[in-house]
Amino acid sequence: MRERLIQFVLATALVFAVALTAAAIATSWGGWYWLFGAAMGLCLGAIALARRRAPIAAATLGLVLAMASALIARLAGLPREPGPAGILALAVLVGMVVRRSSYSKAVAVVAGALTVVLLVFLAGQPVGGQVNLVAALNAIGWAGAIATGLALRLADRTKKETAEKVRRDVRLELARELHDVAAHHLTGLIVQAQSARILARKRPDELDGSLEAVESAGADALDAMRRVVGLLRDSDDALAAPPEQVRELVRQFERHGPTVRLDLPADPMPWPPEVAGTVQRVVQESLTNIARHAPQASEVAVTVRRDEEDVHVRITDDGPQATRPGRRGGYGLVGMRERVEALGGTFRAGPHDGAGWVVAATLPATVDA
Repeated sequence: MRERLIQFVLATALVFAVALTAAAIATSWGGWYWLFGAAMGLCLGAIALARRRAPIAAATLGLVLAMASALIARLAGLPREPGPAGILALAVLVGMVVRRSSYSKAVAVVAGALTVVLLVFLAGQPVGGQVNLVAALNAIGWAGAIATGLALRLADRTKKETAEKVRRDVRLELARELHDVAAHHLTGLIVQAQSARILARKRPDELDGSLEAVESAGADALDAMRRVVGLLRDSDDALAAPPEQVRELVRQFERHGPTVRLDLPADPMPWPPEVAGTVQRVVQESLTNIARHAPQASEVAVTVRRDEEDVHVRITDDGPQATRPGRRGGYGLVGMRERVEALGGTFRAGPHDGAGWVVAATLPATVDA
């Protein structure tokens, strides 16, 4: 949705710049002098709108077209090119390459854009010492594209480093969970096995029930270890099916709590580990808070939806609000908010329709590499 909005705003700005420039040229120059500039502006704008498919090729094509338009305008005695629409399009193209491409390719495109600026300056014909406005606008657009691209590049790098930190923190926490959860299950398994040995000597008729409990505890321990070890795998498909993780959390919660209305996506596509881990943590912490602070709750709902761009998580209950924590450490409300916002998402927790509590988080479905 955000990308579509950006494309719409850019397209609107380009059309507006073309129309405004054409109207100004038609008023001052008269005739059909505006037609060439409008055509060049629309062509450069179309290239800018299609930039994501092949950014380097799009930027190169845009720069070549801008150089050609500047030369044609100079030789044919037309208004100077590229005009405002072309400058905006070139700024978008150059800025994207600076943001996303390697340094060598970015430097090459920036040098090409500087060549366009110099060509426009040399092709201009200042009258009476007046400043070449078109050349000045091209220089401003060039500088603005570089500054914006570098700023966005830095922001992307910071976001990537933050996501990596979140990922490391998830794995460290899961390592602790492997120790705590698996050790808990195995300790119980050992105790029950010892009890079975005692029963075998003193009350053999009760041995079958004890062995059944040992078998159940062993299965739970094995499931816990497989789940946590799977989450600790350092691969992009480590959390390929987060709905299963959420379903397991709900199953554990329902052992000692109310039945949960569960709504999960049927999408089998892999999820980025950072997103899947955060979804699991939000659900886990929310259910833990319900068990600790709202044991009277009779209705609990967990909803996880995924659309083209975002993952939406929502946990609600009808427990009393008075016992809810305001701020908690660890993986409480503060921890959940930090984890979600570190991935560029939004988080909200608070009273729900005058009764109960709601935790809602929205995360990007993908994380930039």
